[in-house]
Amino acid sequence: MALTTRATPATPKVVDRLRLSLAIGTGNLAAFASRLAGKGSGASIRGQILTRLVPDAFPLLLKGRRVLSVSGTNGKTTTTHLLAAAVEAGLGADASRLVTNADGANLHYGIASALSQQRRADIAVLETDERVVSDMIAQGRPEILVLLNFSRDQLDRHHEIKALGRAWRIALEAAGHDGPVIIANACDPLVVWSAGTAAKVIWVETDTVWHADGALCPACGELLVRVDAAGRDHWDCPGCELSQPESSYRVEGGEIVLPDGTRISPKLQVPGSFNVSNAACALAAAIEFGVPVQIAIAGMRTVAAPAGRFATATFGTTDARLLLAKNPAGWAEALPLAASDPVILAIDSVAADGKDVSWLWDVDYEQLAGRTVICTGPRAQDLAVRLSYAEVDHRIETDLHAAIAGSGATSVDLIATYTPFQALLKMAGLR
Repeated sequence: MALTTRATPATPKVVDRLRLSLAIGTGNLAAFASRLAGKGSGASIRGQILTRLVPDAFPLLLKGRRVLSVSGTNGKTTTTHLLAAAVEAGLGADASRLVTNADGANLHYGIASALSQQRRADIAVLETDERVVSDMIAQGRPEILVLLNFSRDQLDRHHEIKALGRAWRIALEAAGHDGPVIIANACDPLVVWSAGTAAKVIWVETDTVWHADGALCPACGELLVRVDAAGRDHWDCPGCELSQPESSYRVEGGEIVLPDGTRISPKLQVPGSFNVSNAACALAAAIEFGVPVQIAIAGMRTVAAPAGRFATATFGTTDARLLLAKNPAGWAEALPLAASDPVILAIDSVAADGKDVSWLWDVDYEQLAGRTVICTGPRAQDLAVRLSYAEVDHRIETDLHAAIAGSGATSVDLIATYTPFQALLKMAGLR
């Protein structure tokens, strides 16, 4: 279907329209009150009230729209912003046709909240939590589904990642030929296995540095091996047929290589090789959706600080660049970006972070040797123990603001797990 083709969002029955309108109005009032109270944008409370009053709001608000969904453990917020920017650029003067959940609220109620605010928009680019993907496939019937990666994350509230992958696989099989076109990371064995039942998959070879969560074959349980494939490191299972597929798109030397061999330098505002990989997946999705390459790239270059990630905020006399890292895979990507001395690391362990912080021992903090780390957040002591074993010089200041103020630096890099990251955005007036 061409980008210019306009879908017609379904008009619910009269009773459903009334239910939705009343629930959206109530949710909007709650969101307004939340903003007045300084509790945030109110998107979350709006969605929770909406879906409580109308339990089927999620499928009702998705129905009839052209949906592009993005999921995975790491990078889905940034990739959603990149894809939305590419699609918006392709729409030009018709940009009002697009709705997206830019604040990163990606559960059923967060998606419903975003959709409720633009009921006439016929194109939706939606960040989707891994647990919501199966329902998105069945109820939202997306045209395109971007699957980025799987990594251990918040195991005290998420299922094991193979269980999530199995759910994706079952949902795609049930969708059959009416299912979405999948844009999938060929370097992640679990993603490859999960997408194996899809009718159409476009593979992207990313520049992945974290392989610890993909050591075993998800199909047969054998230990995967790394093989040289035309000078590139690929994975393969010696016990079954599962192997890294040939990719249409690939990331190479900081560039995106298109199916015809054309090399694109993305020149993004967001840093890191992992974001070039995110951009490659977003670009593949945008092209499949009908956005010309150069227009899509120009749109993606406008993305600077998606939902506060990579934003620089001023706290007193110190400018802090804010980096989010939620799990070992995320820390593996974020730590090389932290160039300041000292560097501030903020750790918490409430539900949104994952209550189990044993993952600290899977992170290569040894690379910070020779610099000073300021440990902050409620679990600063746990981080300090880990840094002691890594022989990294550190000190503890559990209060976030005091940690920044006491850094003695005019600019500092600050890496945080989810809860302190959100607190920092609020302190900086960025949410």
